[in-house]
Amino acid sequence: MPEITPEALNRAISEVSNGLGIDEIVARFGEEASRRTLQRRLDEMVRAGQLERVGKARATKYRTAQPPTQPAPAPVSIPLSESNLLREDQPADAGDPLRELKDYFREHHSLRKPVGYRREFLDGYVPNETAWLPENLRAHLRVRGLPPDMEGMPPGTYARQVMDRLVIDLVWNSSRLEGSTFSLLETDFLLQQGRSDDPARQQEALMILNHKAAIEFLVEEPEQLGYNRYTFLNLHAILTEYLLESRKVEGALRTKPVGIGGSVFHPTNNPALIEECFDLILQKAAAIHDPLECCFFLMVQMPYLQPFLDGNKRTSRLAANIPLIRGNMCPLSFTGVPVRDYTTGILAVYELNRVEVLREVFVHAYEESCIRYGVIRGEMGSPDRIAIGYRMELKDLAREVVVKRMTKPQAADFLRRWTAKNITASDREHFLELIEERLLSLHANNLVRIKVRPSEFDAWWPVWSGQSTK
Repeated sequence: MPEITPEALNRAISEVSNGLGIDEIVARFGEEASRRTLQRRLDEMVRAGQLERVGKARATKYRTAQPPTQPAPAPVSIPLSESNLLREDQPADAGDPLRELKDYFREHHSLRKPVGYRREFLDGYVPNETAWLPENLRAHLRVRGLPPDMEGMPPGTYARQVMDRLVIDLVWNSSRLEGSTFSLLETDFLLQQGRSDDPARQQEALMILNHKAAIEFLVEEPEQLGYNRYTFLNLHAILTEYLLESRKVEGALRTKPVGIGGSVFHPTNNPALIEECFDLILQKAAAIHDPLECCFFLMVQMPYLQPFLDGNKRTSRLAANIPLIRGNMCPLSFTGVPVRDYTTGILAVYELNRVEVLREVFVHAYEESCIRYGVIRGEMGSPDRIAIGYRMELKDLAREVVVKRMTKPQAADFLRRWTAKNITASDREHFLELIEERLLSLHANNLVRIKVRPSEFDAWWPVWSGQSTK
């Protein structure tokens, strides 16, 4: 007797909107079906969240909890930390609609049923038709995260405006979600020093410094980023440099089995399937029009596939910022996200293909980010058109002055001649003012902005400051 798969049962039950009873299901499968086997399979699917059981006794029916083309539907309501946007239609005494799902993962994982990778979870997502973030929620978050003055600005303008704070926030929060024991102050100090003197935490320190390099990779030239292997494999390579078993697996798709601690989810071990699904994730992400939906799609699908030997979740968290950076929206730094909530959200994706908990985490985190960086931008005022339009020229010129160890008179003459030759006449005066201000504000802790090494700065500074005896 051939086995009746959960997929076949789901298809049959989904054809009837109000569900099917056990007798109707047996009748549909005819001689292939064993009533006892079917009952056991139905019970398993209910526990896994794939089916819902409604009614009692002989009136019991089963119906799909998730449409077959959209395994993770939008719930009736999503409790939001700040706005409670989607609770408007709930009675005042309504409970948390996600509580049962969260409680499920408070059990020890040994009590849950092992599951494998389900390709249909990815196949069922149709860009710009499937919506894991409902439109009214996206509209609400767009108002928070897309300032009117960003319209027409080059990609990455918003992220660069808040770069100093974004680096420390995203580095610390992403590392914290990976289990780092560094405090926020210790992380800030480590980023300033560029190294750790604590031999017991060298691996943690390296993970933190790698995060910083990865953020700079994303923000430096966002025009060059895309939903392609170059961007995503290089992002992984930067995040995992010197942290994996071999340099060869940094930025390489996985060919070995991996396990998930504390979960009954078993990722696929098929290298061909990993390659195929990885490329499909990138193709679908590239096709999604809304940056917020694309951001959340990457947060879900990238760690679910586990395409890398390690570093999958941290890669997904930084990759989720790509559509936001490219779209000049507020970046996502995961500020205020409890480790337990994030872990539960990821487990629900892994084991049940349910996105509701992770979506709640995402919404809370994005609103917190919008509040934080909105305040910072408000203190800065409107973006400077010349500074944004000529940002690469400003950076390259400042670096050349340092590397060539120019004095202030030499730099002034060099900059006047270069500006007269390369900058539009109407912009020259303000451009000169900006590059001179940048040089005057350089110090040992902001060299990364112009890609100057500490040794180069140390050699230049006595000449620049007039302390050189030569």
